[in-house]
Amino acid sequence: MDGEQELKYLSGFGNEFASEDPRCPGTLPEGQNNPQKCAYGLYAEQLSGTAFTAPRVANKRSWLYRIRPSVLHKPFKPYPHKHLTDDWNDWQPNPNQLRWHPFDIPRSPQKVDFVDGMATVCGGGDPRSRHGISIHIYACNSSMNNRCLYNSDGDFLIVPEKGSLFITTEFGKMKVDPNEIAVIQQGMRFSVGVTGPSRGYILEVWDGHFVLPDLGPIGANGLANPRDFLTPVAWYEDIQVPSYTVISKFQGKLFSSLQEHSPFDVVAWHGNYTPYKYDLAKFMVINCVSFDHADPSIFTVLTCQSSRPGVAIADFVIFPPRWSVQEKTFRPPYYHRNCMTEFMGLIKGRYEAKEEGFQPGGATLHSMMTPHGPDAECFEKASSADLKAEKIAEGTMAFMFETSIGLAVTKWADATCQRLDEKYFECWQPLQKHFKGASN
Repeated sequence: MDGEQELKYLSGFGNEFASEDPRCPGTLPEGQNNPQKCAYGLYAEQLSGTAFTAPRVANKRSWLYRIRPSVLHKPFKPYPHKHLTDDWNDWQPNPNQLRWHPFDIPRSPQKVDFVDGMATVCGGGDPRSRHGISIHIYACNSSMNNRCLYNSDGDFLIVPEKGSLFITTEFGKMKVDPNEIAVIQQGMRFSVGVTGPSRGYILEVWDGHFVLPDLGPIGANGLANPRDFLTPVAWYEDIQVPSYTVISKFQGKLFSSLQEHSPFDVVAWHGNYTPYKYDLAKFMVINCVSFDHADPSIFTVLTCQSSRPGVAIADFVIFPPRWSVQEKTFRPPYYHRNCMTEFMGLIKGRYEAKEEGFQPGGATLHSMMTPHGPDAECFEKASSADLKAEKIAEGTMAFMFETSIGLAVTKWADATCQRLDEKYFECWQPLQKHFKGASN
């Protein structure tokens, strides 16, 4: 695997980038995109992430200069997969508060790569009509050898919890460690390498692409700063492979095709439609410094917006280490019923509102209008705590996928995986009546 020191990146979010492999200087054409003959005998290929006529501010596309065009492959055939689905009517809806113990990771001698190790936990909407989301976990212990994946349906936001991911894309290479995220946008081919047992979470969106949230009165700076997003530089390999497998996620199903070369043969590229990574430790946290709570939207890293102003198809929100200084305030997250759906995962540490039971590699799901909040132990402790300034969530990183879509839990998540915590509800049962008003 490539070491971090060997990999280079371009800095910025949504920038117009240009990159060429230094082994082939002068590859990028001057003053045009599609010359009659490309340098080094390459092919020019455009990858469009939005409609041609999308407003310029939102228009996404990149030009790739590659050794062979991506059309050079055999016909696709169905690729069976047990645990990926977009059939939300296959299993009874479950309105309960749900919590999963850490999902199992394959053990040697069984070898499972990133694609075969994916499983759908929940989702809603329809990839055919390009509306909705799906949430998956991945658990693997083997690299994708002579295999790549691309998603025709939408974008993947990948959150590693255990094990670093070495991601090779058509644009170059990235190393993504736990406490970092990667976004592989629609149509981009990628292959995942691992060095041991690996696990994490995937948010898939179908409506559009992730953007940085508007800052409003916060001003020009804060939250996830654009300069901290990193895009790989161009890198290529020119190798013949007797049976390289290209896997396409198309309309919720997987299909595979064979070709006789590596798809990572892009010598140079330019544009604003790229894969990227981000280090969550670089998030500039904003929090209340007087009383009460600011809503958790202040912890939004990325958002995929719907057509309704201010309503997200999905927000990616984190709960990083920060100072807690509110006066006269119950400081943990408040009790809540929400018109949005909240899926939470834990990368490391212990989440403040439920220090027991919610573990790294596990998850919770609180569906629309399903009540949730601190467990009984947290409530009693925080209700009488000395409200001094304190650093909270040190050594911890929890995150939330929040969505306006109603999510259906899959049969795999509710039954097959056998990781559902049937006793989750018990953490609230010791909550006591403290009312001291007049009796009836």
